[in-house]
Amino acid sequence: MAALQATPPSISAAIAAFVGLTLIGGLIGLVGTVVVRRLRNPVGKYRLLYGAVLFPYALLSYGLLALTGSGAAFLTALPASPEPLGGVLSQFVTFLAAGCIWLVSYLPTVRGVREVRDLELSTSTAISKMVRYIVGLSVLLTVILTPLQVFSLESSLLAPALTLIVLILGLLYASPWVIPLLRSTTTPTGECADRLEQLRSRAGLSVRDARILDTENEETASTIVRGPPNYRRLFVTSTFLDVFDDETATALLAIEAGKLRTHVFEIRLGTVLVASIALIASVIGIGPQWPLLGLSLGVVLIGFWLARRRIRAADEYAAEQAGRTIVADALIEYADVHALEPTRRRVPNPLSIKVALGDRIDRLRTASDR
Repeated sequence: MAALQATPPSISAAIAAFVGLTLIGGLIGLVGTVVVRRLRNPVGKYRLLYGAVLFPYALLSYGLLALTGSGAAFLTALPASPEPLGGVLSQFVTFLAAGCIWLVSYLPTVRGVREVRDLELSTSTAISKMVRYIVGLSVLLTVILTPLQVFSLESSLLAPALTLIVLILGLLYASPWVIPLLRSTTTPTGECADRLEQLRSRAGLSVRDARILDTENEETASTIVRGPPNYRRLFVTSTFLDVFDDETATALLAIEAGKLRTHVFEIRLGTVLVASIALIASVIGIGPQWPLLGLSLGVVLIGFWLARRRIRAADEYAAEQAGRTIVADALIEYADVHALEPTRRRVPNPLSIKVALGDRIDRLRTASDR
């Protein structure tokens, strides 16, 4: 990697690579949205398209641009910058280029999502929000990862391990302050603050404070809790507060509280961390290749299985707080708001980090009947 970056390509070659990757990304997004709209449960398939196809492609594009030193090649069109500023700018430009590739692949899907969910979200609004997210994330990743460039990937496993650890810790503990930088948020006041406090109390959700994410046009009714144990912050979308009554909102917040108690998010990130380090060690030749590949796969299978069990445990906690039937109805209403068809699986997918929504609903209803 160091050798590749020591001799960056010409700016014309870097531009050609960027344009080629961008065109391929746009084609993937276009074909993907055409296929997804013809499938059953298109909203769920769009989520799969983003998580399993478009995001990995953007990540692959970043890897290719970084390995070939394209960021440094783009900077040759500008006046020379002294080190270490040049390295920082090169890293930022590389992240920004990968973000642009993601944006182009995401663009063809906006209209499809708008139609299958019957939204009034304009393409320009969706793109402007995504641009803010990409620029902000590029800045944050540059600040985090640039100091780690002093280590060589060819000499040890320390650099990728440190990179992953820093990113995991950032996702775990820095999110309460990072999310407001990437998305529009407001602090609840008056009746809204009182209602949120009552809902959290009934759900058994203990957090330090809350913020409201502006999602009126997107109509995404969701909640997330992030932060260290002594400073957890609840993020709730404006749509969540508008479309759900207190009973449904309490049940969904109780599920979030259950996930906190069962450490679902930490298990997912820990699985990704350990499996990725084992995979990187195998690829760069530190240790026996096939045993490390087997270890990586084994960690994924065990970690994802454990995460699915913890999600079921979170549903159990929510059922204790709000009642099984109410939690099941809340999940159904959540699916209706997002135009999702609750899926069911006869055999659980060992590579799935989630439990099928229909299976969760059926499990709650069956236990309630008993």
